[in-house]
Amino acid sequence: MLHRRNFLLLVSVLYLTGLISCVGPLFSLLQYSGLATGAVYRSHEIFQKLWTDIEADNSSSIQLSSVWIYKRKLKEQKPCSFGTTASTKDSSGANLYLIVDANGGLNQQRSSICNAVVIAALLNATLLIPRLEFHNAWRDSSEFGDIYDEDHFMSTLKDYIEVVKELPTELMERYDSNISNIQNLRVQAWAPPRYYLEEVYPVLFKQRVVRISPFANRLSMHLPSHLQFLRCFSNYEALKFSLAISELAKKLVKRMIERSSNYGGKYISVHLRFEEDMVAFSCCSYDGGQVEKSEMDVVREKGWGKKFKQKYRVIAPGLNRKNGKCPMTPVEDRLA
Repeated sequence: MLHRRNFLLLVSVLYLTGLISCVGPLFSLLQYSGLATGAVYRSHEIFQKLWTDIEADNSSSIQLSSVWIYKRKLKEQKPCSFGTTASTKDSSGANLYLIVDANGGLNQQRSSICNAVVIAALLNATLLIPRLEFHNAWRDSSEFGDIYDEDHFMSTLKDYIEVVKELPTELMERYDSNISNIQNLRVQAWAPPRYYLEEVYPVLFKQRVVRISPFANRLSMHLPSHLQFLRCFSNYEALKFSLAISELAKKLVKRMIERSSNYGGKYISVHLRFEEDMVAFSCCSYDGGQVEKSEMDVVREKGWGKKFKQKYRVIAPGLNRKNGKCPMTPVEDRLA
């Protein structure tokens, strides 16, 4: 009888412990519903209170000048290291082709392109100029050649991998001239080189061509030195902006220098990244009330489908703001 009583007591304790463990996080989210300090966006109210003082403050020019006087030691820019065994192109892979769909934002696409070069070299395959996936949130239909110099990309990498703009006609005919008909491999995130050799290469060798989509974050950050060199080389040497973008950038820089004549042509460029997709993805609330929430729900649905409606997903705007995970608004940047 005593053993049974002890057993029931133990079961009760374990049950209560489990209940507290499950309910605890829920209460921690609820307490940030708007009552906790720092959980609600109030920067616009603070700005209004301080605006008179900001307008009356004439010390901004002195403060800005002091920024240029402060001497910081710049980090030395070093060329990509070849490591111990830099790989060169092996002509035996001319009949194997790799296709990747670079998804996500521009930075993710850039990273994916560099990783695609590494994978092509690893698998001894010819790389088709990476395709930039159209995203419903950004609705940008730009292709590789609209952003980067294709010819420069191909010629810079010629000693390491073969890069082509189109697949051979006989290979395309096998798939009714539609790349979407080519077998798509779903690769795990942050996959090591070994994964590609063991899982992807056998399919590539059999089919002669494979497509990997999505491709963002599909290669480990930790690579052997010769593969890391290729990733670095692709990023800093092979990727060069297209002529149209380069010319526009030169005009912008020239204009900024001319309009910063009071400071010797020195200027600071800031990209706030306070854009519709970024705000929606952050799941933060600002001062737009229910209208803002409804609009951001639509953006999340359009850009990421059911990602934010899955059972395990808890959206807690107050907690996000308390933890400093909300994008700065132009007002907050002005205050800073």
